[in-house]
Amino acid sequence: MIAAIIVTLIVALIVIAVWVHAIQQHREKQEVERRQELTKYKKIIEETEDILMNAANLPMSSALIGVMHKRIVDSLKSMCELSPNSKELKSRLVESNERMQSSQSNDSSANDKVALPDNDKQIIALVQGIKKLRNLLRSEHTKGKVDTQLFLNEDKRLEKLQLRINVDSQAKRGMAARSANMLGSARQYFEKALATLSAQTYTDEYITTKRSEIEGYLEEITTELKVTNATDRKKKAAQEQDDLDVLFAPKKKW
Repeated sequence: MIAAIIVTLIVALIVIAVWVHAIQQHREKQEVERRQELTKYKKIIEETEDILMNAANLPMSSALIGVMHKRIVDSLKSMCELSPNSKELKSRLVESNERMQSSQSNDSSANDKVALPDNDKQIIALVQGIKKLRNLLRSEHTKGKVDTQLFLNEDKRLEKLQLRINVDSQAKRGMAARSANMLGSARQYFEKALATLSAQTYTDEYITTKRSEIEGYLEEITTELKVTNATDRKKKAAQEQDDLDVLFAPKKKW
């Protein structure tokens, strides 16, 4: 009888130990998943804040800025649910909500003109910033957090802005090469800019005006190259004639 009780107690202890271990593993798994979720939302916030910091270099509408503030608020809400006792997260959520409300009350529209940096690295950083912004907007639209019409309008505006930077930077390089009398290089830059414009499936005032302007530069360069080549041929012919004159000139007697 006593042996049966002891065996029962041992079995019960084993079951309890297994149950406690299973619960512990489940809690550890939940904690790992919680930390992973917190890291994910933290990364989203940092990425969005980084784009907002560059708002001075990237012309953004108040609607687009509002989308990014809402993205931060939504991420902070999720983080507060994961860490309900965090006073820091609750404080940040209140501040972010205020910034979001402020951005929504501002009805200003974006200026599509952007100052083109002189440094190539800065131009690349600007283009990369626009690409990140378009990816962010597309992601929020896919999640159903951005109205379709707003997404289409803002994405098209950013696409045009990216085109302007690309074409204007090529044209700027072309003008610099032309000023340095590097006509071959200048022609390559202008041809690349023209090809970019021609590849667009739509047309607007900027594309029409810029295409006409670049075609004019190419015509001028073609004329300059013809003049330069003709001058070079004359110089070469004159040099060859001088060489012949020297070769067949009567020898002097000393």
